[in-house]
Amino acid sequence: MTMPVMEPDLDATVLENWARAVDEGPFSSLCWGERIAFDNPDNLTLLGALAAWTRRVRLVTTVIVPQLHDPVMLAKALATGDMLCGGRLTVGVGVGGRHEDYRAVGADPATQTIRGMAERVAVMKRVWAGEKITESTVPVGPPPVQPGGPPLLVGSIGPKTVRSAAAWADGLAGTTLDLDVAKQNELFDVAREAWARAGKPKPHLVTSFWFAFGPPERARAQVHRHLRRYMNWIPAEYVDAMAPMTGWAGSEDELLAVLRKFEGIGADEVQLIPTSSDLAQLRRAADVAKEI
Repeated sequence: MTMPVMEPDLDATVLENWARAVDEGPFSSLCWGERIAFDNPDNLTLLGALAAWTRRVRLVTTVIVPQLHDPVMLAKALATGDMLCGGRLTVGVGVGGRHEDYRAVGADPATQTIRGMAERVAVMKRVWAGEKITESTVPVGPPPVQPGGPPLLVGSIGPKTVRSAAAWADGLAGTTLDLDVAKQNELFDVAREAWARAGKPKPHLVTSFWFAFGPPERARAQVHRHLRRYMNWIPAEYVDAMAPMTGWAGSEDELLAVLRKFEGIGADEVQLIPTSSDLAQLRRAADVAKEI
């Protein structure tokens, strides 16, 4: 389950209630994404709060963009988060698709590449390994609870990025806009083949999609409103055109059927992305997750 971090009018109470409800429910992971030029909570600050508010569920960044951060400071912050949550952190990383986020922090747009991401991941892994990256008296710490650092997922929908990431990632944090199971399985196959060629164990395979419960027209309108707000860097007419086919809207039985299809292609997890901060939507998703 993903936190409703891209919804309006959030406060600490809403976020804590969601985190505790997810932790107490049947979900395997609690996820949250990153944006800079938006009014969502800061990714790393929220990590500290989620570590304090939860005890069981795995915490997963989906995704954080290393190029928007100093890699040493990012490694230190994530290692601190891993310490605070007792080794429950998984780090999803991606290149990021919004130029405005790069501009907002003064990041070099030339680094908005697979190579730019991989170079920063390499620095982070060196920090987590306890390697001195400068002539400091002691290495940058604290050490992460998980030896070598948190597991890394590559956030991508493209085969080129997935193949490249096989050298350093532990799995795939994918997403599907139109819930095309066959197309998602093609990307899973790319990951399986790339990891096998790299001599690594089977990758952790994840996809995600937006969801809304309710009568068809009302639920679809909820998804549409969310997309209009979240995808504000895309012309509104394009968002309006894609909204009827993006994400999922419907009943519990219908969602269960969709999840079973992704289970059938070997998805280890499906990360649901809310289009409302209403806890009732979370509770309905929990009822479905209990059946998996």
